[in-house]
Amino acid sequence: MDYPIWDLSLGGGVLIGIVAILHVVISHFAVGGGLLIAVVEARAVGRKDPALRALARRSSRMLILVSTVLGALTGVGIWFTIGLVHPAATGTLIRTFVWVWAAEWAFFLLEIVTALLYEATWDRVSPRTHLVIIGLYAFAAWMSLVLIQGILGFMLTPGRYPETRSLADAFFNPSYLPGLVLRSGLCLLLAGAWLTLAALREKDRQARGRAVRLLAGFQMAGAAIGAAGLLLWERSLPEEARRLFLGAKPLIASLGSTRSLFFLSLLLSAALLLAALVFPRLVNPLSAVVALLAGFAVLGSYERLREGARKPFVLRDQMFSNGVLVSEVDDLNRRGVLAKARWAATEPGQAVPASTGRAVFRAQCSSCHTLDGYLSIRRIAEAFDRDTLVLFLSALRDDGPKWKKRPPDPKPDYPFMPPFVGTDAEIEALATYLDSLKPQAAAEAAR
Repeated sequence: MDYPIWDLSLGGGVLIGIVAILHVVISHFAVGGGLLIAVVEARAVGRKDPALRALARRSSRMLILVSTVLGALTGVGIWFTIGLVHPAATGTLIRTFVWVWAAEWAFFLLEIVTALLYEATWDRVSPRTHLVIIGLYAFAAWMSLVLIQGILGFMLTPGRYPETRSLADAFFNPSYLPGLVLRSGLCLLLAGAWLTLAALREKDRQARGRAVRLLAGFQMAGAAIGAAGLLLWERSLPEEARRLFLGAKPLIASLGSTRSLFFLSLLLSAALLLAALVFPRLVNPLSAVVALLAGFAVLGSYERLREGARKPFVLRDQMFSNGVLVSEVDDLNRRGVLAKARWAATEPGQAVPASTGRAVFRAQCSSCHTLDGYLSIRRIAEAFDRDTLVLFLSALRDDGPKWKKRPPDPKPDYPFMPPFVGTDAEIEALATYLDSLKPQAAAEAAR
């Protein structure tokens, strides 16, 4: 809130989601790919299998492209995007985990060096040395996941950190291990599906069948680990987060559907993998692509579930999705939100002051709602008259003090929305602004 506000018709959350999903898919392939290529080459060396060695060699080039190029580009893209959309939350994460970030970057540098070295040393070093290089890559890639998972888990389950301010409590949070188990399994699932496509290029049918069966076994293990990880992850969440997507009537129905998509996609993957284990020679490019897409759906649905379960926070129990700190709710209710959000009071790119209602909207609502795009506030406002909007905003403000208790008590009336913070005058101004967005009101104002 104390930073310039980026007005984006697409919606900041959607933009982060697009960049993040792309990066997550790439990074999980980089982690799982390193492990599986190491296993494939080790088996090729141990059994003197030229077909498996050729598979490892073909896959190593894709690993370099994905890890050192696409992974790096999308990683920078994530930093750029979250820094613009959520600068306050990004700053908090940097300050809290500065040494964890530093360690992760060191491991990523090791990833790049070993990936390039692995590709450059085919037929130039001994098989044992070559295996050591890919082993170092696999270790560095997985350690990056180990470190990043602590930060991602903290955003959803900070544990005792709000009281202790301890890095150990922040990093080893309640969802850390379940999330690490889940992601490790999905790394195997995705990488195995991709390597299967490479294995299908082998002309020898028997060699192709051996490779497909080997990879299907790892994918099946990944699917089982992923399913167990998700169930453990759900148990680690606070009750108010589980209510959003679990139960017969989840508070956010779309999140409940997303969870169903996770398990349906996982079942589809398991069915295809079972067939590949029993009849490896029947696997073809079409079935391999379907398995790969199912893996994407599994990972994507989990990421959507994880992001949705944080509502209404960007950093649970600390910072709401609009940048308001839980600790400053009472103060801003007394002084007014515009006493802090000074950037919201000026129209973007102009020196013209914004109306009070529009300024309050930009300060508290624009992080989730756009005017006419994603989660259009205009369409939402059409269903209410001005008096109803005032009552709704007042009820949202009453939710604020409830979030200061852990767990919230009594339960907030709107558990998936940040509370309104501000004075009565700001409530009136925001209600007037929202009412003016209706087509009829806008037409009258234009006359």
